[in-house]
Amino acid sequence: MNHNDQAEEILRNAGITLDEPQPARTLRLTRASDIEPEPVVWAWLDEGEGRIPAGALTVAAGREGTGKSSFGMWMAAQITRGLLPGNFQDRPRAVFYVAVEDSWKQTIVPRLIGAGANLDLVYRVEAVEAEYGETTLSLPQDNSLMEKAIAEHDVALVVLDPLMSCIGKGIDTHRERDVRTALDPLARMADRTGAVLLGIAHFNKGSGTDPASLITGSGAFKNVPRAVFGFAKDDDNDCRVMTQAKNSLGRADLPSLSYNILSAEVPTRTGIAYVGRFVFTGQSTRSVDEILAAGYETDRGERDDAAEWLRGYLMDQGGEAPAQDVKKAAAADDISVRTLQRAMGKAGVVSARSGFGKGSVWRIEALTTDTQSDTGSAVAPQSRHSRQGSDPGANGANGGANGADANPASRNVTDEGARCTACGDPLDPLHAANGETSCPSCFDPLDRA
Repeated sequence: MNHNDQAEEILRNAGITLDEPQPARTLRLTRASDIEPEPVVWAWLDEGEGRIPAGALTVAAGREGTGKSSFGMWMAAQITRGLLPGNFQDRPRAVFYVAVEDSWKQTIVPRLIGAGANLDLVYRVEAVEAEYGETTLSLPQDNSLMEKAIAEHDVALVVLDPLMSCIGKGIDTHRERDVRTALDPLARMADRTGAVLLGIAHFNKGSGTDPASLITGSGAFKNVPRAVFGFAKDDDNDCRVMTQAKNSLGRADLPSLSYNILSAEVPTRTGIAYVGRFVFTGQSTRSVDEILAAGYETDRGERDDAAEWLRGYLMDQGGEAPAQDVKKAAAADDISVRTLQRAMGKAGVVSARSGFGKGSVWRIEALTTDTQSDTGSAVAPQSRHSRQGSDPGANGANGGANGADANPASRNVTDEGARCTACGDPLDPLHAANGETSCPSCFDPLDRA
């Protein structure tokens, strides 16, 4: 018997019992038969169909300026007035608003007034540290404090704008497992309190068409919420559109809704504040997915056009030109630098330094030094002047059975130099090597027919 056992025996003989240390984690087992089933409680019913469940995490996502924050204001106003069709209708409830990026005096409060909210039922939520004072709410660190406050003030809606800013330090927002350490407890808190937790999120810079997949950060931002909404501008119909990208507890095919942000004047003691007011205008004929897809096609078309322009311009300059000259010429043709840079890869164009202190040049990568000289034999890529046909026979090829070069213009490059068949001026070697027989000023697309 060791010393510890002897000590325990002495204590037992003396009638003294020691409490055994409790494990840090235990398992709780509950029979399914002991859990009473319940229907989904909807915080927002739209024409009888549930869009936002009570007691769950919901995310509203979109690009800058699409009105997703204004939607949060709309929700707050509806809840505090008891106007939102659903579980909270005719029962005005309190709202917690966590706004990190905007001023409460100049932005949040005027916008709440413009939305028609009952300001007595809207609370600004901030964390306060004994040593540092007011600080940003941090989840999941402040979950217990938040849950207690929700219960004390009978809160039906918590708006986190933006949601990303409330994620605690040390959490990698691009790793799903990390993000879940913040969102999973948040979702469970919503379930226990019955409140709606509405997180405002931004789209990333991707070119996809699924609103849920475009949310900045890890996949947890779309996987954990029970409802996800996408917001976008529909320039074709002069409105904005909200689409339910996810509805885990209800119909997944609910119609998209159109809305506008109307200007509103809010009187203050020091003057008029001009704010935007979120107003639904009915069902939309297009979804956010379709709007994003149309934007992607437009963007891709602009890039393709820019690639064609860039290749033709550089071909006209002998295969390369200073980057500044290219950008200046592009601007004259209403092609932005961003579109031009994105078109470089498609055009086969690379950027290279032209020498110390001389800036960079853009050149067509496929054009070798030999191709750009009069003695080159490689065929240059087609310029914008030679897209009507690429069949050697279209130029009257005379190649015989011995496989001789059927392109007289390219033979002239290695001889005395090709000349325009229309005006007699010398042809640029690149155009000649490409099989062209007329200079750009005399070129007629019908010659290729």
